[in-house]
Amino acid sequence: MLCVLYVNVIGASLGILGLVSEKALPSSWPRRWLWCATIVLSVLVPPFARVHNNTSVLATFEDKGAAMNWLDPAWFLRAESMNVWIQRLWVMGFLVLLVWGIMTMWRVSTLIRSARCKSKEQAIVDGVPVIVTDSLGPATAGLFRARVVLPRWVLALPDVQRRYVVRHEGEHARALDSQLLLVMSLCLLLLPWNVALWWQLRRLRLAVEMDCDRRVVSALGNPRAYGELLFKVAEASTRQSKLQPAFLGGGLLEERLTALLHPARLPRLQMVLLPGIAIAILLLTLRMPHPVLTMEHGPRPPHSASR
Repeated sequence: MLCVLYVNVIGASLGILGLVSEKALPSSWPRRWLWCATIVLSVLVPPFARVHNNTSVLATFEDKGAAMNWLDPAWFLRAESMNVWIQRLWVMGFLVLLVWGIMTMWRVSTLIRSARCKSKEQAIVDGVPVIVTDSLGPATAGLFRARVVLPRWVLALPDVQRRYVVRHEGEHARALDSQLLLVMSLCLLLLPWNVALWWQLRRLRLAVEMDCDRRVVSALGNPRAYGELLFKVAEASTRQSKLQPAFLGGGLLEERLTALLHPARLPRLQMVLLPGIAIAILLLTLRMPHPVLTMEHGPRPPHSASR
């Protein structure tokens, strides 16, 4: 119980650190590596602190029992009885996520293999090798080799809009974004009950899409036309299968458009204060000791002497 609470607190603190650090970065700098580091730290800091930076929480066990007050260390002693259930839920969450991941990979592989069988040869669209499907995509998929997947309706778009879509997915393939998200998602297998880690992974997905958007607009220009295309593709893809990383980015459209069309300009004071705040949060998080429960038997009432 103490471990679960501690891991979630550390994850939340590092998530705040990630947000503050992201605000401090110039708008043109990539964000995905920042959130990769945040996720890795959220996984590694708790076990390191348990070994090298822990503190004892003393729980006194008395025969009469203490009130169920979570502010009382004795409450944690009673909560330890839930460890068996927590471990079972941990294993169950691990297995559910593992099976879900395998089934998703199998489904995507089947759809792509079916699309490749229908089209005897790989198509080249705007200089990028693509797999044309009936409805799947636009997206980038593949475990060892990233492939651009385009639905047929994308090929019917005007030349300028089609180039945006193809360039976006091509950037994902070149940056190995699908592999990066897969590796980072494996952290959830280790800590499926870490709520902060789920949120951090969502921020990583957003950072991956925002970084890709910046590269595409930097190469092809006209961010407003690109933003209008995002809406158009969102409308066309509402009832179709989706993959990640994809052109739509899994429901992160508003944040992407805001960053693209209205990039924030930090006041000079914030440019000075935010790095200091980020460093302070990091130091406090790393110095936060891991609680370890120790038990002590309280005094027993004296027994009357037998006559």
